[in-house]
Amino acid sequence: MAFRKIALNLLLVNRANDRHGELENETAAIAWLFNEREAHMRNLAKDIVVEGEIYETPLVAPVDSKYVVFDGNRRITCLKLLDDPRRAPTSELQAFFREQRANWKGVFPIQILCQVESDRDRIDEILYRRHTGTQNGIGQSNWDDRMKTTFVSRTGKGGGVNVADEIEKLLAHAKLLPAHRKIPRSTMNRLLSAEPFRNRVGFSVNKGRFEFTHDQTASLAAMARIARDLAERKVVLSDIWDVDGKSAYLDGLAGEGVLPPPLSSISVSKQKKGSIPSTKQKSASPTTTTPTTKTAKPVQRKNLIPHKDYGLVWPGRLQRHHQIWEELQYHLELARHPNAIAVLLRVLIELSAENYIQQQNLAVVHTNDKLAVRVQKIGSHMQGRGKLDKKQVTMLAKFQHTEELVSADTLNRYVHSPNFAPSSDHLTAIWDSLSEFIVLCLEA
Repeated sequence: MAFRKIALNLLLVNRANDRHGELENETAAIAWLFNEREAHMRNLAKDIVVEGEIYETPLVAPVDSKYVVFDGNRRITCLKLLDDPRRAPTSELQAFFREQRANWKGVFPIQILCQVESDRDRIDEILYRRHTGTQNGIGQSNWDDRMKTTFVSRTGKGGGVNVADEIEKLLAHAKLLPAHRKIPRSTMNRLLSAEPFRNRVGFSVNKGRFEFTHDQTASLAAMARIARDLAERKVVLSDIWDVDGKSAYLDGLAGEGVLPPPLSSISVSKQKKGSIPSTKQKSASPTTTTPTTKTAKPVQRKNLIPHKDYGLVWPGRLQRHHQIWEELQYHLELARHPNAIAVLLRVLIELSAENYIQQQNLAVVHTNDKLAVRVQKIGSHMQGRGKLDKKQVTMLAKFQHTEELVSADTLNRYVHSPNFAPSSDHLTAIWDSLSEFIVLCLEA
């Protein structure tokens, strides 16, 4: 542990703060704090001005020539905006911070005493243990359940199963451990902190249990390569700190043929060979099976996007896509907000398509192409990559037809027509038809 005074302009508000997950940059992180916590931020700024200091030392880590704030982002944000009110996200907030700065007594601090930790494991341990009351915004603001989930997804800490420990045991049993070198467990846990990344390596953590999702031999070979790269420091923590870094590393392994191929998926094998019952389950005897007379009650969908895990990870460049997705999945209700849902659904489709075009460098798509044409061209490209089959691409081709319910024309009329009102049934039909396409666009 070291305490050091650091220039305010060298402190970076964390764009990957666990409060919000990855955002595009520091400016976006500052804007999020005011969008979600404006009253708290104003109270905190007033308190800092009255006291002339901050009482809790920010926790920071060196990154290149600057320092990223891991605890104390709200305090540092207030100091930055008091120092330069023009950085506040709205004109009203700019005026507020100019007024507060005018009330500052004495010399404004240009250097801030910080706790500097270069060990990211120690930082996460500190974050994991800090729990204080909000005090109407002056004290630390507690994480809600989603923030805690973001923390677990980023670090792999507190999720029940220690992935690195399980992998080390498996590799030891298979005699595949790196020779004479320890695996950096915290780095391994961060790399494989979320299910989409684990699935690419061929395993899953399901209900607190570690289980293979692909051929075990292929998965162990991939784990051994990852363990060797980490142990030999060919890949270090800073290389895989965010979603893009993790994806880039795993993409490189996939390009080398290291990761288990999709056809080695256990579910695919079962489809080909016939489902094999688990040895841990007792098979019911056909003579004792009795028909049931109960039928499951249909579940009324409250939101457009069902409450299930689509296996998406959200890099900072998909900040707005993520916000729209969460509004459609958790906040806007089909029965109460059909017009808002219709507009946002169209925006999500368009932004998702644009993400695919940019990430895949799709030269066949032109700037003057309408949305329906873009969807069809993207669908053909996905089919060429083996992501969609012929039937799915045929469905996307109908997206251009005005007489179809699931069409660009329907979405346009939801936005522009005063006489074409969206219904819950129509909206859910569009989502159910296009959800796989949208997810593939976001995964690109």
